[in-house]
Amino acid sequence: MNKSSRPHDDAVIELLREDPAFADEYLSAALDEVNRPGGREALLAALRHIAEAQGMATVAERAGIPRESLYRALSKRGNPTIKTLLAVINAAGLKLSVHRS
Repeated sequence: MNKSSRPHDDAVIELLREDPAFADEYLSAALDEVNRPGGREALLAALRHIAEAQGMATVAERAGIPRESLYRALSKRGNPTIKTLLAVINAAGLKLSVHRS
């Protein structure tokens, strides 16, 4: 499959691998949209893409979560706890912050 016809998820994961700093902007944009329709699912997809770019098994190990549980938590129907979200964000080398809009 050539680069112009590959799945979106694969393209995003490749961008995240090539430019790890892109994860900051990507996750920030997903957080900005979390209250819009589909925003929750987009946030989980962003975290999943970031974890896949860094290696799901590696992120799961750093977060202290079984890999299978991490896949479930970050799936489209996932419902991770705040503890899991914070562990994944930290394990991915990111930090959650809050600012006034």
